[in-house]
Amino acid sequence: MAEKVLGNIHSLESCGTVDGPGVRFVVFTQGCPLRCKYCHNPDSWGVGVNKRISVAEILEKYDGVKEFCKGGITVTGGEPLLQIDFVTELFKEAKARGIHTALDTSGVLFNRANTAKIDELLKYTDLVLLDIKHIDNEEHKNLTGLPNENILDFAKYLSETGKPMWVRHVVVPGITFNPEYLKQLGQFLAGLNNIKALDVLPYHDMAIPKYENLGIDYPLKGVLPLTKEQALEARGYILDGFKAAKDSEHK
Repeated sequence: MAEKVLGNIHSLESCGTVDGPGVRFVVFTQGCPLRCKYCHNPDSWGVGVNKRISVAEILEKYDGVKEFCKGGITVTGGEPLLQIDFVTELFKEAKARGIHTALDTSGVLFNRANTAKIDELLKYTDLVLLDIKHIDNEEHKNLTGLPNENILDFAKYLSETGKPMWVRHVVVPGITFNPEYLKQLGQFLAGLNNIKALDVLPYHDMAIPKYENLGIDYPLKGVLPLTKEQALEARGYILDGFKAAKDSEHK
């Protein structure tokens, strides 16, 4: 079965250190419905381009580097949920071998009305890395092109089902680097009971050459990268909102 299930893959990376716990083997899937203004992989947007690789081939490549990638396998993108059947089969085979699995997703394709496929995937998923792009729905549309309702509902669903989750949030000057929005995010996170980590990721502009090579205008031209000090400040605002919401629960 693993030889027959094919994924549309953008790239593979060994020794990833920012894609879940430990040093990991990272599978970048091809295709994404979002158009985040800070996206650093615009070449991963298109569906049906790049190479088709089987589950068996990916696990064979993992076996070649597993001594260096003892953290496990992370599937990211693009948006992995566009290829949910492939990711499910990969994780099923990985779990049969005792490999830790992490899903890095925006959750934008989640639909509570039909959870059969996501439930099957989560059965073989040890950790979800959930990218919450913006807490405000209108600002989320401006930033990514789509609303955030499915993303926030997916976070709630993961909490309800007890699936461990790392929350990731990119902080962009003038967009998400805003005390009001950051505190709102913290308040939202306070209502969840499955958060194992919070990654506050500073915006960078290192993808500009990719956009130039693809002939695409870079949407955030002129926006300066976020400093480490600003990232710590942003994290503080999120935690302030989190703490305020928790304190109000106990009053």
